[in-house]
Amino acid sequence: MHTELQEERTGRDYSVSPDGEEFRLPTKEDYAREFERLKELAARHRKEGREIVVVVGLGFVGAVMAAVIADSSDEAGVSRKFVIGMQRPSTRSFWKIHLINRGVAPMKSEDPEVPEIIKRCVTEKKTLTASFTYEALRLADVVVLDVQCDYVKESLKDVSTGYVQMEDLEKALEIIGETIDPKALVLIETTVPPGTTEQVAYPVIKKAFRHRRIESEPVLAHSYERVMPGAEYVRSVRNFWRVCSGIDEESKERVVRFLSEVIDTENYPLTVLDRPIESETAKIVENSYRAAILAFLNEWSLFAERNGVDLIKVIDAVKVRPTHSNMIFPGPGIGGYCLPKDGGLAVWAYRHLMGFEDDLFKITPASININDGRALHVPELARDALRNMGRYIAASKVALLGASYREDVGDTRYSGSEIIVRRLVEMGAEVCVHDPYVDHWWEFEAQDTYPAPGKSRARFFRSQKKLKGLRIEGDLWGALKDADVMILAVRHRHFRDLDPEGVVKAAGGPLAVIDCFGILDDEKIKRYFELGCEVKGLGRGHINRLKKQYKKV
Repeated sequence: MHTELQEERTGRDYSVSPDGEEFRLPTKEDYAREFERLKELAARHRKEGREIVVVVGLGFVGAVMAAVIADSSDEAGVSRKFVIGMQRPSTRSFWKIHLINRGVAPMKSEDPEVPEIIKRCVTEKKTLTASFTYEALRLADVVVLDVQCDYVKESLKDVSTGYVQMEDLEKALEIIGETIDPKALVLIETTVPPGTTEQVAYPVIKKAFRHRRIESEPVLAHSYERVMPGAEYVRSVRNFWRVCSGIDEESKERVVRFLSEVIDTENYPLTVLDRPIESETAKIVENSYRAAILAFLNEWSLFAERNGVDLIKVIDAVKVRPTHSNMIFPGPGIGGYCLPKDGGLAVWAYRHLMGFEDDLFKITPASININDGRALHVPELARDALRNMGRYIAASKVALLGASYREDVGDTRYSGSEIIVRRLVEMGAEVCVHDPYVDHWWEFEAQDTYPAPGKSRARFFRSQKKLKGLRIEGDLWGALKDADVMILAVRHRHFRDLDPEGVVKAAGGPLAVIDCFGILDDEKIKRYFELGCEVKGLGRGHINRLKKQYKKV
């Protein structure tokens, strides 16, 4: 058995869930029992005419993809897939297996369908189970690979110094090649550097096949997801357009058939490209395009601040033109798992997979670098606002409203708010954070090991050790108590209608108000000035004009 990836010990032999429940890591005997359990389940479902699908990786995408596959049915409403969600039993994530097997979603979601679909598939339809053993791959007709392939930045605002963390993906592919039935379809869903399917996955699996004296070609395909956190989490997996390709005609036919059976391709037709590198590139291009537009608007945001312009009004005026209707205001940094790093995958692949030495990419890495630094401007605004009030940022209390990267979701991955907190603490401020969607901010609480040992963004700042003790304040008004600064960092619905009088009362007097997302309209800005506050905002240079108008009155 492949125990080298199945027993990760970090000084303890148990995994702890976010709620504090402990689960002992599996022993050698547990692996044997687990595979027997899976064999019995697979045999029963095969007898009932179901295909066995193993989803490797039960993270943000994999857990919901596994449930969507398990929930699928044919035209007669009969389930035709039995899904084994496989997760490596590390101390960090082994708890997910136990929760899923209870019918409990392993992540908090604003979409009520997430817990419902997992509970339904596990406890009612019984078409989904979770496991910790790679031996599950022996049973698979289809393998869906959702193992993370991260881009590690070695410095802030210089993506060129980073690298792709390929080891977990390569090891998973090696085990797949050593284990699967040669007729099984291997579908890579992970966002990967262009060229990975053909230049990394294919040779790894082919080599393993040769070692097993298998002469047939792997059935290998790529199709990226466009999953979005929030109220339509499940819908973004099941009812959304997909791009796919395979290494040969058989692989293309298999992946088209599989996806057509598990997602709504009738209303959201598949786009089938000639080669996997085209599918991989499509994912990087669409995310890099979005990142480039946001970086472009960053410079106009600074222009607006310095020249009395309200960029919010400018963007609204431009969006009237249908060709520009998707223009969005750049908030305090570009977060989420994809936009802050996906372009880096292409820059890395161009050199390390394709072997080019020239400096082709200019706009793509520049966009990432600009977006990385966007959040650093927010502490500057807080500093300047306090100076106007005769106060200092050092030893001030800052109430940060919003930890997630996007409005009305609880996803904190690469959020601009993290950079704001780290820089404020570096400058000597005390920071209190409130976010109604976030219970634990792991980027701080587990910064010694999250996202990997030594890879926290804490390493880009000084005086960060104390932030391991940062906890989310559950009460909005408690967070504002005695605050010198309030930063509206995310457009959560809870923050859009805050009453200026109530804010000032909670803070115990006038405070600096920093608007990062155009949350405040002109009337509220004026009211804060009337209450003795100082107001500043990203891209909102007209605030100074409003301040002068107030003083004249």
